[in-house]
Amino acid sequence: MKVASGLAKGIVAAPELAAAAVNAAMERADIEIARGVLLFLSSDFASHPQAAITAASRAANCLQVAGCTSTGLFTEEEWLLDVPAAAAMVFGDGGGIRPARPEDDWRLALAAPNAVDTRWLDAPGRRFGAVSGDASGQGPYTVWSGSRLAPGRRCEIAFEGGHFRIDTSRGIQPLSEPHPVDRVTGHDIHAIGGQPALDGLARLLPLDAGDSRQFPLHLVMAGVVYGEPDNAIVEGRYHLLPILSTNPADRSVTVSGRVKAFDRLFWAIRQPLAAERDMNLMLDRRIFDVPRAPAFGLCFPCMGRGPYFYGGVDRDLEAITRRFPGMPLLGFYGNGEFSHLDGGNRLLQYATVLALHYPGAD
Repeated sequence: MKVASGLAKGIVAAPELAAAAVNAAMERADIEIARGVLLFLSSDFASHPQAAITAASRAANCLQVAGCTSTGLFTEEEWLLDVPAAAAMVFGDGGGIRPARPEDDWRLALAAPNAVDTRWLDAPGRRFGAVSGDASGQGPYTVWSGSRLAPGRRCEIAFEGGHFRIDTSRGIQPLSEPHPVDRVTGHDIHAIGGQPALDGLARLLPLDAGDSRQFPLHLVMAGVVYGEPDNAIVEGRYHLLPILSTNPADRSVTVSGRVKAFDRLFWAIRQPLAAERDMNLMLDRRIFDVPRAPAFGLCFPCMGRGPYFYGGVDRDLEAITRRFPGMPLLGFYGNGEFSHLDGGNRLLQYATVLALHYPGAD
């Protein structure tokens, strides 16, 4: 399969950046006509992306250009944040992209923040990808397919010439074992394992975070396991729910999703070392499952999981390029990630979704 990536950055958001990224990829792939282009643009292009999309299409001699805008993007060479930039992956002989059809199984899903809904996620087909946008979910973030802006601000792309193996790194450090929820009202968890929810959480947090009036809400999460509770955390059989508030008056904790009585819940915290360890464990699984090298990779980390989280270095990107040296890689930092877990398509937060593509049948 002929496939390669390219990256370009500049001072202003000009269409020439998209053409430069595509030209660099075309040269590396040694092709003159592409059978498909994935193009990710920095948010500087969000209000006027069509000229850049058209420039990429002309450079590739191809009408199948799909992608979106995001605050940050990367290839196997480098990550870029807060700078006008374009990242592209081109496909030649043996590969290609097209809009997904109903019969397609795995499909790349890209969507603006206001275009995500449960009916779409629950439709047939397994989805992976991310939400175009930044941590706030604000701004005129755009999505395109077939070299045109997507009317519904989302698109689904199928790939030809092989199959995907997809995995997800959740990147959390469990603070407790799963315990049954004793009492809950809507999103408010009142008691877990025989004690008030807030009291149990406060005891588990690091000493500098134990004051319930100053909880690091952006770092602490609730995990709800599914299936047999034994080894559920180790096997990744859980859903994560961000904590919205702590309520000292009634010692409850409010989470972002509904929890039922008798659900088994654990508390977790986001930590760079835990995230890095989890990413490496995920890559170990991929290498063990498929010992041959993938043709290319697509990666979608949360904006809250990128270089800002790791202190100015993208440890996830480093781990991937270390395990798969020379593999073409393309991705962007999103405002939520799509992955197929527990028999359904899920919208995740603070995760990294990695899709590795292998030539031939699964």
